Amino acid sequence: MFSFFKKSPDKSTPDAAETSPEVAAEAPKAGWLDRLKTGLSRTRNQLGALGSIFSLRKIDEDLLEELETTLLMADCGVEATTALLTELRRRWKQDKLETGEQLQAVLAEALRNLLLPLQAPLQTDGHKPFIIMLAGINGAGKTTSIGKLAHHFQAQGKSVLLAAGDTFRAAAREQLEEWGSRNNVVVIAQEGGDPAAVAFDAITSARSRGIDIVLIDTAGRLPTQLNLMDEIAKIRRVIQKAEPSGPHEVLLVLDANIGQNAIAQLKAFDKAINVTGLVVTKLDGTAKGGVVAAIARTIPKPLRFIGVGEGIEDLQPFDATEFVDALFSDKTAA
Repeated sequence: MFSFFKKSPDKSTPDAAETSPEVAAEAPKAGWLDRLKTGLSRTRNQLGALGSIFSLRKIDEDLLEELETTLLMADCGVEATTALLTELRRRWKQDKLETGEQLQAVLAEALRNLLLPLQAPLQTDGHKPFIIMLAGINGAGKTTSIGKLAHHFQAQGKSVLLAAGDTFRAAAREQLEEWGSRNNVVVIAQEGGDPAAVAFDAITSARSRGIDIVLIDTAGRLPTQLNLMDEIAKIRRVIQKAEPSGPHEVLLVLDANIGQNAIAQLKAFDKAINVTGLVVTKLDGTAKGGVVAAIARTIPKPLRFIGVGEGIEDLQPFDATEFVDALFSDKTAA
């Protein structure tokens, strides 16, 4: 049986106070830049931006080979690393670069140019309700990301409805209901049963309530679990039955810690459900943030949001310039 869940936040608890509508304004830009820099510190150190690679050394092939190794260790992938090194060598000769510091500036520029095509903020004004389906493997951070996205859209003045499409794990449903309580939004859930039916009911309910955004959770699954990949494709088809123009966005949530495995996951989910955008989470817990470059070179999809922490404000739209500046700056964001 379906349940409609909506609570006003309990102001006596720290979590509820943190995320209640009264304090749901977007984080100041400077605060986000500081958190982004801190979150990317492991990747920055892996890239050697603060180490010896770029420290007053004269440019030579040994330096370039060392840089190539660090890019690969940061999971930039072979294709992106090769493209970046080709550009560095070209600029080295063309511009007569002499120092590692000059080379670092060129690398930052080349990386920014590589990532810019991924910078495409999600626009939700074309449909009401605007239906967003989320997918990913177990543990990628889908349910947490949905809660943070609900907060993000509410801060834009939009109404949100959540669909607990992970009907296999009671904990997932309870977690989403908790996010619903925190954000003071409706959650449509069902104990067991067909996740596609939950999605259908959520869209119908959102339409009748005049809701702006529908966020549909799905159960985590591995690309190798073919029956579950068939099931998620069915969920997408049912969404289209409920709303022929939907889903308007299919977000794949990727854990940055998995490195190059993210590419295989993206290809598999894209084949099954036509991924239209990405959420990359847990960039604060890994030295493999270069996977964003690998995605840009191998299978570019709009990177809608990145996550660099556990806080409600730590999921923000991707900005290539901010990202690269945070990787190569050893100064605190102003």
